[in-house]
Amino acid sequence: MRPRADLSLEFPAFHRFRHFGIDRRARAEIVSESHMTHNFSLHRRCVRTGLAAGALFASVLFGASAMALQAPNLEMPKGERHESRMAIDQLEEKWRDAILKDDAVTMGTLLADDYTGITAYGTLQSKEDTLSSMRSGRLHLTLMDISDRKVRFYGTTALVTSTAMVQGASPDGNVTGNYRYSHVYVKDAQGDWKIVNFEASRVGHPHPHHNRPK
Repeated sequence: MRPRADLSLEFPAFHRFRHFGIDRRARAEIVSESHMTHNFSLHRRCVRTGLAAGALFASVLFGASAMALQAPNLEMPKGERHESRMAIDQLEEKWRDAILKDDAVTMGTLLADDYTGITAYGTLQSKEDTLSSMRSGRLHLTLMDISDRKVRFYGTTALVTSTAMVQGASPDGNVTGNYRYSHVYVKDAQGDWKIVNFEASRVGHPHPHHNRPK
């Protein structure tokens, strides 16, 4: 039998075509395999990203829930609120009596050491400023009718707002007139309510500076 001729020797073009076909198939397989590897890697990255995002969302949600559970409840129990309201009402009456009687000693027990007062004149007063004015007689009221008192509690803090009709004098002059004022009470380490802030504003009357003595 005649041996089969090697066409690649007789026809160089066929040799190039054959190798071209083999190379093309090999490249196609390599490209296909590379594409599959790339897709698989991309899928793994997406899965990892999704898991990480899910874990982050869960941790944020859990953290927010934990913070909500740990947040202090400022709502005072009804019984305690009733008792605290009675205590604040008594302290307000005690404060009023101390002013009318020029009782600096009692006033000193009502005011916190870091007390700040803002008068209707816009003057800042410390605890010592207030007590000094009472001792010297520069602050002297002959009438103080209080009405429309409202008390709100925020944990260990109480906000009191009232209206007052006043007759008398202060270091800045005549203070006779109608006022709105607020007190802020804070319960101290001993459980006692102390006044930490006072602010007054005049209602329906010319500015108090108009009545200041010459």
